[in-house]
Amino acid sequence: MFPSNLLDRSLAAVARTMDIGAAPMELPLGNEGLRRQIGRRYMVAGMALPIDEVVVTGGALEALTLSLQTVTCPGDLVAIRTPAFYGALQALDRLRLKAVEIPIHPSKALDVSVLADALKRHPIRACWFMTSFQNPTGATMPDATKEALVALLAAHDVPLIEDDVYAELYFGASPERPAKAFDRKGLVLHCGSFSKSLTPGYRLGWVAAGRFTQQIARAKWMTNISTSMPAQLAIADFLQGRSYDRHLRQLRQNLVAQQGNMLKAIERFFPPGTKVARPKGGYFLWLELPVQIDAVRLFELSLQQGISLAPGPIFSRSRGYRNCIRLNYGHPWTHEIERAVQTVGTLARSLC
Repeated sequence: MFPSNLLDRSLAAVARTMDIGAAPMELPLGNEGLRRQIGRRYMVAGMALPIDEVVVTGGALEALTLSLQTVTCPGDLVAIRTPAFYGALQALDRLRLKAVEIPIHPSKALDVSVLADALKRHPIRACWFMTSFQNPTGATMPDATKEALVALLAAHDVPLIEDDVYAELYFGASPERPAKAFDRKGLVLHCGSFSKSLTPGYRLGWVAAGRFTQQIARAKWMTNISTSMPAQLAIADFLQGRSYDRHLRQLRQNLVAQQGNMLKAIERFFPPGTKVARPKGGYFLWLELPVQIDAVRLFELSLQQGISLAPGPIFSRSRGYRNCIRLNYGHPWTHEIERAVQTVGTLARSLC
């Protein structure tokens, strides 16, 4: 569902004009034209952001890792929401950081009072939260919760690393506002990516780093100096026209339809008592199965049938969520996928 042909044209166009032997003058922040286009995307979300705060990275994971390295030291405590994206857990392990897990609230996505209590009891150095369309649950914080979160962290002078890679995949009439929109002290490091909305293969993301921009830029210089310049130029060229917005409208429509198809299949094939929410964006569904079902065993049985799913325990440091799984509806709906959902549902029923 990505516009590969149009991106290929942009890449060919910039390849004909760029001087591959010249040293880029925009290191390590990234190409200015691309950073201006990223600034325009922030304006669509209702906020103005200086492009000098934007550092282009090799995908969102580099942005997130650089942010962690900048605001923490080994042994520090980092607050994460649970269930958490397993990439975050792996990044914490690699950087020798310790996680303080904050349970996701069923309606507000984050209970700010629980985080406030954790800040009082623990020397938390930073927070890493997905504020919209969280992976794996799809939960989104309301604006009031995001504003309260930023105010709380500002009072404690604790940075927020905002993982917002699914921001463009909203299903409503307008995008969700990031927590960065409420930031007045430059404490929010907002990380985004084109991998989920445009092209995974270019590995291109960014961080709007606020007061930490120069530190992030130095860290980028010390790791790989610059993100691929042809990829930056190609995406900047593509974003100049209207093709990106047309593509996003179609992509969102497809994801809405695919989510609906998967929800119907889950209702039809999974055992009674299965609980699943309807996210307002992204492409994941978080299922809470009857308590007697072991998600890891269901994963193993499904894999034997050539079907991959994500079992709940990989999303928790404590290996919780034993009866939960994450399903992905990001692929176009086909009879093959419907049969796969039916197979998983049948296996789940057998484990009851």
